[in-house]
Amino acid sequence: MFNLDEVYSVSDFLNLCRNSVEQNIPHCWVQGEISNLSRPSSGHCYFSLKDSKGQIRCAFFRLNQRKVQFSPENGMSVVIRGAPTLYELRGDFQLIVQQMEPAGVGNLQIAFDQLKNKLKAEGLFDAQNKKNLPVSPKTIGVISSSSGAVIRDIIHVLKTRYPFSNILLYDTKVQGEDAYKKIIKALQIADNDKRCDVLILARGGGSMEDLWSFNEEELARKIFACATPIISSIGHETDTTIADFVADVRAPTPSAAAVIATPDRLAIINQATKLRKQLQDSVNQSLDKIRLSLELLQVRIVDPSQQLQRNAQKLDEYEFRLVRQIKRAHQLYQSQLKQLNIRLHNNAEYFLKDQANQFTNKVNRLNLLSPLNTLSRGYSITHDKDGKVLLSSKRINLGDLIKSQLHDGKVTSKVLKKEDN
Repeated sequence: MFNLDEVYSVSDFLNLCRNSVEQNIPHCWVQGEISNLSRPSSGHCYFSLKDSKGQIRCAFFRLNQRKVQFSPENGMSVVIRGAPTLYELRGDFQLIVQQMEPAGVGNLQIAFDQLKNKLKAEGLFDAQNKKNLPVSPKTIGVISSSSGAVIRDIIHVLKTRYPFSNILLYDTKVQGEDAYKKIIKALQIADNDKRCDVLILARGGGSMEDLWSFNEEELARKIFACATPIISSIGHETDTTIADFVADVRAPTPSAAAVIATPDRLAIINQATKLRKQLQDSVNQSLDKIRLSLELLQVRIVDPSQQLQRNAQKLDEYEFRLVRQIKRAHQLYQSQLKQLNIRLHNNAEYFLKDQANQFTNKVNRLNLLSPLNTLSRGYSITHDKDGKVLLSSKRINLGDLIKSQLHDGKVTSKVLKKEDN
């Protein structure tokens, strides 16, 4: 039989175990591979840390993740420092992760590679998104610290190489916690000013930790969004940051950035000298051609007196031709006038004869149709007392006076008798 005083409830037993684990097992470093990683909306991470012979549950709370620059992933080999404990709700033994480092590769390097791959996949490094640098910048903006040697090197190179452009310094912190926010602010001011033709983002060399401000995602996206072309020159030639990949042009050093941003003054002078010589040669060639043309024209020019004589002779010749043409036209006119006169006379004579013949014919036809001609053949025309021509005997009465028109006179008669046909 058992003693009831020695019986534990499940929660009491788990609490006993948890106290035993936490009091007797020290905080320790453990290396293994991450698996079964989950990230709820709280921001905490839960995963298993395993090797070939076993595994242990781990909880990585959000507040403990602040110093971890990379993002844990399944399959990643890490070294963690954890506090052993027991999760009573499930009875699971687990480690509360306090620190996490990549196994073999540094924390910052993994964070760098992860962000690089992410931005590359989004196209922020693509050549087609790079802006062209101006050929002859009037104003060059430099985003850097005013207290470093970088700005002095850039100014020295620009004054020596291309002293024709203005230099504007946008002073900012380039190292330390939250320095990237200062850099972003300076970059925004420079881009919004619209005064600079190109911007140089620069700082001197240092460790990866010193240059980490230029590996922040927020700064990378701001560089990509800038309307002004940007030359990145961070650290020494072997140093590479995310800002270098996103910028339009990367320079190995700040001095090299000043060289890339400007044309060479000596090269410009040399080019101007060549252009001047070409222009002078072209002018000389043009003058030689004009001189040759003038000489040819001088040969072709005739003495004015001789030209006047020739023109006078031509004028006389034209006058003779004009007189001959006038005489010929007058003779032709007279001949044509005579011919027209003859034709007019003949036509008039023919017209008169034709009209006379037509008149005679019409007179003859008129005589044939004339009542007088009819009367001459023994006919007469009778009118009633009103002078109207009688066409019927019914229109007269016995005793009426009628007048008859004869060929050679008129006769008045009285009707004594009427007979019908």
